[in-house]
Amino acid sequence: MIAPVRDPAAAEIDTSDQAGGDGRLDAATPRVRIDPTLTTNAGPRPADRRTALSLQHVSCFYGSFRAVNDISLDVAANEITALIGPSGCGKSTLLRTINRMNDLVPGYRTEGHLLFEGEDLYGPRADPVAIRRRVGMVFQKPNPFPKSIFDNVAFGPRINGYKGDVAELVEQSLRRAALWNEVKDKMKESGMSLSGGQQQRLCIARAIATAPEVILMDEPCSALDPRATLQIEDLMAELKRDYTIVIVTHNMQQAARASDVTAFMTMGDDRGGFLVEMAPTVEIFTNPKDRLTEDYVSGRFG
Repeated sequence: MIAPVRDPAAAEIDTSDQAGGDGRLDAATPRVRIDPTLTTNAGPRPADRRTALSLQHVSCFYGSFRAVNDISLDVAANEITALIGPSGCGKSTLLRTINRMNDLVPGYRTEGHLLFEGEDLYGPRADPVAIRRRVGMVFQKPNPFPKSIFDNVAFGPRINGYKGDVAELVEQSLRRAALWNEVKDKMKESGMSLSGGQQQRLCIARAIATAPEVILMDEPCSALDPRATLQIEDLMAELKRDYTIVIVTHNMQQAARASDVTAFMTMGDDRGGFLVEMAPTVEIFTNPKDRLTEDYVSGRFG
């Protein structure tokens, strides 16, 4: 088990679900409080931060409907970036656009440029299959395959033609997902037999096994209890040493606890999502520059 990386008493963050199961705040909920000298996860921001992903005037369309409107932002390597905002503002659409999953949706198209390590993911030479290997995805609901724990993790490397020791790779991936000690004696059992939190860590191990550079997480803790949620958050803090992580969350406390940078999105009258502001998480929750952000993180709307 990875040791916790934060001191809840020092960083004054209310971790209870005060407004219900989705973690969103209502108007009666006090603002998430963060001591800016004791950030939960970020630590000092290095001066030589490297950009892993750069979105340049990205718009996303489902047929004639523009779900995401002209978003430009940079995601730093080896940091956790949280996307927050009301339901329907395009957070998940943006996430799925990054690894080309929305290509599978009839009528979907993207405008603008999305650069990954300087390479345009929607350029004429871009290979969506290769992109999905480099940009892993963890979904809202744990979705282990109806296979053994071992075969769940080995599936991706096998179909990608991995030539090394598969058993060693499976063990390494499970160790990195903080799951090995819990499953090492039942590798032949179904992945579906694990608890919800274990299933989600199994899905993270499955994503890691294909050696991605970026891990996208779409509300990965929304179906988990508080203890499993904290385990996933601690795991993210460990994984960011080697991976760039982007997480969509409706839980303000989770964004405050787990992320280095937070981007707040909302939607216009046309229901198209747009970026309001993006800044270090401490600034978003203690000194937002835009009134819309202030209202959202304090629970006055959303």
